[in-house]
Amino acid sequence: EVQLVESGGGIVQPVGSLRLSCASFGFAFSCHHMSCVRQAPGEVTEWVSAITMDSDSTWYRDPVKGRFTISRDNAKSTLYPQMNNLKPEDTAIYYCKVLQYWGQGTQVTVTS
Repeated sequence: EVQLVESGGGIVQPVGSLRLSCASFGFAFSCHHMSCVRQAPGEVTEWVSAITMDSDSTWYRDPVKGRFTISRDNAKSTLYPQMNNLKPEDTAIYYCKVLQYWGQGTQVTVTS
């Protein structure tokens, strides 16, 4: 059974940072590209970032470029979305995603 377990969310002030973790179980993590998506209150889910299985390439949606990075540790089957210089508009539930599977999400709230 595929399981994705996100953690690391919280409440942070603008320009603060958070490092999320997504522990993965039940599939060959190192053989799959991984993504991070988010859903803000009242909004549709949007893709945030992605990373290839071997970390050779990463992609980011424009509003987070230069502020967010995504990395992975295949030995630990864990994805690490790093978020710096957070803005209130980054407030959302953040999920990691592989194929059609999502985790339960972790809440990120950016507020002063």
